[in-house]
Amino acid sequence: MTATRTAEPAVAAIPHPRARPGSKTPRAARWTRQWPLLPLLATVLLLALPVTDAGTGEAQVTRPADLASGLAVLLCLARLLYFRQRPLAPAAAVVLGLPAVGFAVATVTAADPSAALPGFVRYLQVFVLVPAAVCLLIRDAQGFRIVTGALVLLALVQGVTGIHQYATGTGASYMGEDIRAVGTFGPGDIMGMSTVVAFGLLATAVHVLRTPEGAPRWLRPCALGATAVLLVALVLSFSRGSWIATAIAALALLALTGPRQAVRALAVLSATAVVLVGGFGIGSEMVSQRLTSITEVTAAPDQSVTDRYTMWAAAASMWREEPLAGVGLKGFPAHRDGHASIALSAGSDTAGAGQDFRKQPLLSPHNMYLLVLSEQGLIGLTALAGSWLAVLVGGVRRVIISSARGNTAVDCGLVAAGLMVWQTVDFLYADIGGPSTVLTGIVLGLASWWALAGPERARTA
Repeated sequence: MTATRTAEPAVAAIPHPRARPGSKTPRAARWTRQWPLLPLLATVLLLALPVTDAGTGEAQVTRPADLASGLAVLLCLARLLYFRQRPLAPAAAVVLGLPAVGFAVATVTAADPSAALPGFVRYLQVFVLVPAAVCLLIRDAQGFRIVTGALVLLALVQGVTGIHQYATGTGASYMGEDIRAVGTFGPGDIMGMSTVVAFGLLATAVHVLRTPEGAPRWLRPCALGATAVLLVALVLSFSRGSWIATAIAALALLALTGPRQAVRALAVLSATAVVLVGGFGIGSEMVSQRLTSITEVTAAPDQSVTDRYTMWAAAASMWREEPLAGVGLKGFPAHRDGHASIALSAGSDTAGAGQDFRKQPLLSPHNMYLLVLSEQGLIGLTALAGSWLAVLVGGVRRVIISSARGNTAVDCGLVAAGLMVWQTVDFLYADIGGPSTVLTGIVLGLASWWALAGPERARTA
């Protein structure tokens, strides 16, 4: 007697429990859960809009971007209070909140606390609230890459605008010609475009060196093309400070990615520089003169360098007068003439890019560390610089650890480390002020996210 085998009924494929009819796919769900990033994206992208004063045409503080950053802070507060979501970790709260102590002390001890109050609000926004909001609103590596993508998009818009200004002679005045690339920031903020372009350049360079795992094939060639465009725009900004900071940050990135990648990247950058400057002659004569002037800052300094040295000496004199708490926030302009020598000029000459000739007043020492030291004393400088140092060291350390462990989000760490290195170096000869100031808070937030929370979130995403 033989057993007969009956045909088994066909079993329909059981859908994934989360894939209900009409529900979104996992990929779409991942994009949907990033909606809290919208205020951050608006903060970055609104900086592409030229904001001018109707009476003078001079670029003013970009209020739409500031309002968007305020909305991001309010969104974080609402989520913490209403949804009871976990706030920052204790270490992150201490590192990000420490600068507020120096701001408060400098405001209370100022000769006129009411005059120092706007400075307290601005510093708190840029160095505490916005970075904390970035840390809270970015949930994983994908969110980090989205914000970085907006940063690159802004850099491309400003960079292409700057290249067009150089090619058509509609930029800011430089050596008697309206050729300096300043983007939409105008001649009143000549560091704005170079800062934005440098941020985007570092981000695209990272994606050339270390493309994220699972990224489309077109990402690397597009990143390479964007890097070339942004490199040209950075050169045409004629900003010596941005050149130095970008070179140091790029060297740091090359050191973190390994010797093989470093050799390849240096070869590509050298070939690109030869083609752009040597082959096409893009600003070759003026670029060479600008590079030469870097080595002449002590032997034969120009008036801008003399003004900077004079203001540095004035800031140091203010600190010696009030070593602990400084002269108070926003106090440098009021005390400048009492501490500066007669070598200081009346201001820097600005013209071009749709603006008539005018004198730009020198209201800061163009050195963030000396500005903090003069206005906030040792208390403020220790708190602020200590916070930055913790973020920088923690970020670099986690890049090394993540690379050794094969973390797929190491590209985020490289971007964060590069941006933080650039910012800390640039602050040696620049300070906050102008439309691009709010972007400093975004960059500090990206670096803080990686240093204080990023790798763990990337592994569990």
